[in-house]
Amino acid sequence: MADDPQEKAKLVEEIIEVIAAEGMVDRTKVTPDATIESLDLKSVDIVMILTALEEKFNVYIPMDGSLQDAKTVEQLIGAIAEYVMKEREKQ
Repeated sequence: MADDPQEKAKLVEEIIEVIAAEGMVDRTKVTPDATIESLDLKSVDIVMILTALEEKFNVYIPMDGSLQDAKTVEQLIGAIAEYVMKEREKQ
């Protein structure tokens, strides 16, 4: 499943939607190369985004490691997608 490009693309799209909605950012600005700083996302916004994603995907996403180091939307999505896919594989 984790290797299914369509499944991953769908997951990435869902994560972007949540980032845009919870971070109150224009959806068109949430691009892979956008930085978290350029989207003006504060740590409280990131927490809101993670909380919404945890509820949506029924998965715990710790705010550490690759997530804490993420500087771009692509890195943020990659870190979140990794947690979601790991959880899905367990089910």
